[in-house]
Amino acid sequence: MRNETLIDTTISYIKALFAGSSDGHDADHSLRVYKNALAIASNYLEADMDLISLSSLLHDVDDHKLFQTENNSNARTFLKNQNVPEETIEEIVKIINSVSFSKNKGKTPETLEAKIVQDADRLDAMGAIGIARTFAYGGKKGRSLDDSVQHFHDKLLLLRDTLNTDEARALAKQRHEFMVKFLEELSEESLGSID
Repeated sequence: MRNETLIDTTISYIKALFAGSSDGHDADHSLRVYKNALAIASNYLEADMDLISLSSLLHDVDDHKLFQTENNSNARTFLKNQNVPEETIEEIVKIINSVSFSKNKGKTPETLEAKIVQDADRLDAMGAIGIARTFAYGGKKGRSLDDSVQHFHDKLLLLRDTLNTDEARALAKQRHEFMVKFLEELSEESLGSID
């Protein structure tokens, strides 16, 4: 049985924390990751839904690209204020720390819950949403169009082969193909504009 009150409070917290964010790392991103995680987890009755829900909602609250926090202090403080047991906080933080693509290259998460949350986050970096987020973040960081396109080759096109669950791989198939078609069209339009 999920703690719906705590989940609702967590959603309110991330909406306030990310208010005004427009770089693709915002409350909407976290809510999509949460939705993806629930969809994947529905296939695993043994999965701890509270851990998955809280970890997916809080996975970016200490992201080094967004916050200058240490030791997951935003997540820890929020969870302590909600009287979440210390042992559960440690499990959530461990899951959160397994999500990042750049920090976990070549590593497979240890628990089912961490695999699900990692997959859920990576799905949101793919497809139409992934494309939109890439250019939103690139614009905020002052990246050129070419630099943002390079991000597809450095990360986004690699994600499909890093997924942990069959469910995520099935969801990723169409999203991956969409990105490939987008890059083909972008290349054609770019080359076509030169006389």
